[in-house]
Amino acid sequence: MRVMEKAMTMEIRTISDTVSVSPQITARDVPAIAAAGFRAILCNRPDGEGTDQPDFAAIEAAARKAGLQTLFQPVVPGKVTDRDGADFRAAIAALPKPVFAYCRTGTRCAMLWSLAQAGQLTVDEIMQATQAAGYDLAALAPRLGAS
Repeated sequence: MRVMEKAMTMEIRTISDTVSVSPQITARDVPAIAAAGFRAILCNRPDGEGTDQPDFAAIEAAARKAGLQTLFQPVVPGKVTDRDGADFRAAIAALPKPVFAYCRTGTRCAMLWSLAQAGQLTVDEIMQATQAAGYDLAALAPRLGAS
């Protein structure tokens, strides 16, 4: 099945010096991502999650053409685990920076970044960074404090 790309306004939400997150992108957004100085794209959305979503292969092909590295780390919404956070931390460490991460709304990526930072930053620092990017992850705070 071919997914038609609708015109979207890409939102880049900076969480740290090395990671920004965004809602769903299209292959047409990739040149702007490269022009903004990003060196890698990390997808946290499983293929087929929504009918309006291009497959990762389309994003990957556009990224390759733009000289960007990519990584597909699909995470099921509502089922973000501590292991997913550790995998996100490893992905960010391995990818050239800055990294542009995306999912359906960006919230999953922000959660993954938060879990990846547990034990590295204080819970308050994590909450401040995600709130500044427009994500209210207060419900995640107790879990971060237990890490």
